[in-house]
Amino acid sequence: MMIHKRTNLGAILKTVLIYIELIVVALIVIYPLIWIVGSSFGSSKGLANASAIPEQATLQNYKELFQQTNYPLWYMNTLKVAAANMFFGVLLSTLGAYAFSRFTFKGKRASLLTILILQMFPAFLTAIAVYMLFLNFGLLDSLTGLVVVGVAAQLPYNIWLLKGYLDNISTSFDEAGLIDGASRTQIFVRIILPLASPMITFVAVLQFAAPWMDFILPRLLISSEEKKTVAIGLYSMISDQTRNEFTLFAAGSVLVAIPIAVLYILLQKYLINGLTAGGDKG
Repeated sequence: MMIHKRTNLGAILKTVLIYIELIVVALIVIYPLIWIVGSSFGSSKGLANASAIPEQATLQNYKELFQQTNYPLWYMNTLKVAAANMFFGVLLSTLGAYAFSRFTFKGKRASLLTILILQMFPAFLTAIAVYMLFLNFGLLDSLTGLVVVGVAAQLPYNIWLLKGYLDNISTSFDEAGLIDGASRTQIFVRIILPLASPMITFVAVLQFAAPWMDFILPRLLISSEEKKTVAIGLYSMISDQTRNEFTLFAAGSVLVAIPIAVLYILLQKYLINGLTAGGDKG
């Protein structure tokens, strides 16, 4: 009887400690978000006067953000890069993963090993090499260059992720399609893509979010005002000590977070399926 009570007491204590930990982590994560949102509606301009609960809420910072800065241009530049990165990244990753999953060819094992090694290194480690290559090919200060480097940086990881998912889709679907007279292209488009939609959606969101929040590579490759992305533009508001635009920075940060939050909310089911499927053996 005593052992049973001690077991129940230990289980309750463990549960309480877990909930306390979760509450502490939630507060650590949520408070900065509330502070940024509150600062964006504040009437003061400086960091020292920023507050999570402004004394007088106003939309003046948002109005000034669009009227006195190039924020709309930065936003559209980032949206173009993110959309193009998502389209080409998903297209190339899916085609590459399908080829590795369904076909046997010379050098397949070596290629997969190379992809596995490449995905271990973050993109900024190749920053100097990328800069020199873009300088020689005339891609510096170009949105096209950001798309190229963004797709290339995430391609190894996405191919490996999608290949593992496609390996779990039975080849009997392909065989049934071939028996019915379908081509490889028709099998890929009409059978494989619908079955792999959870993982493809997961990859698409990753491809969209990466350039949307990237700062290092745009900072390195972009120099002109008309090609700036949101990350560079917002950084310029707080990097200059002579300017006092923290609340404008907060307003811009809130608007940057909206598309990503909407994507995660709308595609939550697919993202969870993609995350859990990514743990399966490929």
